[in-house]
Amino acid sequence: MPRVRARTLVPVQEFHAELGVPLAPLTTFRLGGPAARLVTATTDDEVVRAVREADESGTPLLLLAGGSNLVIADEGFEGTVVRIATRGFALDGTRLELAAGENWSEAVARTVEAGLAGIECLAGIPGSAGATPVQNVGAYGQEVSATLTEVVAYDRRSGETVTLDNADCGFSYRHSRFKADPSRYVVLRVRFELEDADGLSAPLRYAETARLLGVEVGERVPAATARETVLKLRAGKGMVLDPEDHDTWSAGSFFTNPILDDADFAAFTARVHERLGADVAPPAFAAGEGRTKTSAAWLIDRAGFAKGYGEGPARISTKHTLALTNRGAATTADLLALAREVRDGVHEAFGVTLVNEPVTVGCAL
Repeated sequence: MPRVRARTLVPVQEFHAELGVPLAPLTTFRLGGPAARLVTATTDDEVVRAVREADESGTPLLLLAGGSNLVIADEGFEGTVVRIATRGFALDGTRLELAAGENWSEAVARTVEAGLAGIECLAGIPGSAGATPVQNVGAYGQEVSATLTEVVAYDRRSGETVTLDNADCGFSYRHSRFKADPSRYVVLRVRFELEDADGLSAPLRYAETARLLGVEVGERVPAATARETVLKLRAGKGMVLDPEDHDTWSAGSFFTNPILDDADFAAFTARVHERLGADVAPPAFAAGEGRTKTSAAWLIDRAGFAKGYGEGPARISTKHTLALTNRGAATTADLLALAREVRDGVHEAFGVTLVNEPVTVGCAL
């Protein structure tokens, strides 16, 4: 059960609130209308106070930090947006604590510089540290749930600050307790237990990374080398933010990789053979007893949506079929129309329904 910590709020100055602020510049998609009211919170106490104020007044609330996993409606948000801008990076041996507003990619770089392993393959992921447990962020063979030990959060239901250990977080593939009940917890701090492996990485778990480094899966390499390799891989797929590259005006992977039970995977495989030929085997990765994960990118491509697909201002990335992008003049409506076309096309071709990874605000896929 979560541990409750008695908390006395430190008096703070009145919030700096802005009215009618465009939200598009605060997201990696560069999409979304204005916020009725935007509050920037720079301390945990300010975050809690702003959330409490909204809850007590019955005002709709949106939490925003790095803006890397949000699709906001063109109409904007009729309520209070709390921008979490807290800072804090603390290393105690192999124990790492990050404030929710810390830049995640920069924090990863600092742990590698300190010679620690465990999150080096999560380099280059945009957004804030506080968002990582919500999605159970993962890439290139690592997930935050493997090293995360505790999350300090404000429980909007009880009005208390609580500490949840790893088991309390309900982690699964791109999912957590925080995502399951998004209106309850506000992440304030995240804590990790990393590994001192004399500058080496954790054992590599992703075949593409190992192959590029010329080693076997399960081997270790210098952590800095692993991080640099992942950054190159991500950049090649348009997954490292670059304001000059519209392929990075996205939320990264827009759809999660489907996980199918045995019956659904058998039906899916039959559809693949019917459409593509009996010698074609779809990607398959074990995902627990009686469950198989397949590739959303493979499905999208084989359903006829190639890199660069689209004629309007929202298109599939020219570097990766799993990223939907704003080519500079798109609206949220444009993006959602493309996402629906891809989702429906994949379902028609293979009977599999793709699920969006970014959180939608004021709109729906």
